[in-house]
Amino acid sequence: MTSPGRIAPEPRPLVIGLTGGIGSGKSMAAGQFSRLDVPVIDADELAHALVAPGEPALDTILDAFGADYQRPDGQLDRDQLRQLVFTDPACRHRLESILHPLIRNNISELIKATRAPYTVVVIPLLLETGQSDLVDRILVIDAPEQTLIDRVTARDQLPAEEIHAILGSQTDRNTRLAAADDIIINTGTLDELAVKVQALHEKYLLMSTGN
Repeated sequence: MTSPGRIAPEPRPLVIGLTGGIGSGKSMAAGQFSRLDVPVIDADELAHALVAPGEPALDTILDAFGADYQRPDGQLDRDQLRQLVFTDPACRHRLESILHPLIRNNISELIKATRAPYTVVVIPLLLETGQSDLVDRILVIDAPEQTLIDRVTARDQLPAEEIHAILGSQTDRNTRLAAADDIIINTGTLDELAVKVQALHEKYLLMSTGN
């Protein structure tokens, strides 16, 4: 019971941290939650907004890595920067030190503003960046490594060495699965994924409302 004169804190939603390796289908799973009217906070979308022309983070990144990483239209050359950071761990850590505190702050503010029973926060590097404390449960979208490689090759047309460099920078599959509270094996169709998301949606509603 709240003491007289003290304002009760706003109820906090159940926070589901959605993560998985590159090519696992995180965006597809997040899209299914969104179709169920679940608020979805996407760390990658926040990162894109933070490095838009005119944003302070873009200037900080260009100061750290050089003006060559800005395209003629003023946008950050994300492809060129990705090639650098996934082949040079020191550069990757430097970029993360710039962006991750800003992303984390934005996520925290968006969670506070959420009034739904639960929200999904998509953080590809949830475990790698030690941000598990932001969430109540970890949902891992999983698939065998060769499936990930095949999907990324078809989707992004990246060379094999770059894909392996990205996979090598991420938490290994066994560690990620061991950290999971919930797992979706995403090796089937979009309809099959939708069924699995629906089942978790019902579970999360029960957990968040107690009904």
